[in-house]
Amino acid sequence: MTRSSPAWLAIGFAIALVGVGFPYWQLAYPRISLPDSLYGPGLVAVVVVALMLRAFGVARFWKVWLIIAATVPAAVAIRVATDAASDPGSHNLWPFELLIAAALGLAASLTGTLLGSLFLLRSSRRPD
Repeated sequence: MTRSSPAWLAIGFAIALVGVGFPYWQLAYPRISLPDSLYGPGLVAVVVVALMLRAFGVARFWKVWLIIAATVPAAVAIRVATDAASDPGSHNLWPFELLIAAALGLAASLTGTLLGSLFLLRSSRRPD
């Protein structure tokens, strides 16, 4: 598997999803308040994964940024779906939860992708 293999994006997506989702999924429902519930190691995982994918030249800037940014709303969507399955009235404002998560994901992933691009500028390896 080469550095530019598309499998690396899927692996990075899975790592970032578990990184941001696991601490968020462990919270009790009354303790969830977005965006505060997502701050911490989960968003750091998103930044680091985006930085690594971009620094190693796995894909173009936009592709890394948007795919890794999608992990944060995906983690929130998984939580909303599992909570709604057990209690249908628990997440009445789920579209706003997804919008907040998308904004956080875009910001965190942009930070990592920009930092990774700085490292990539110093490298001879550039994605096609």
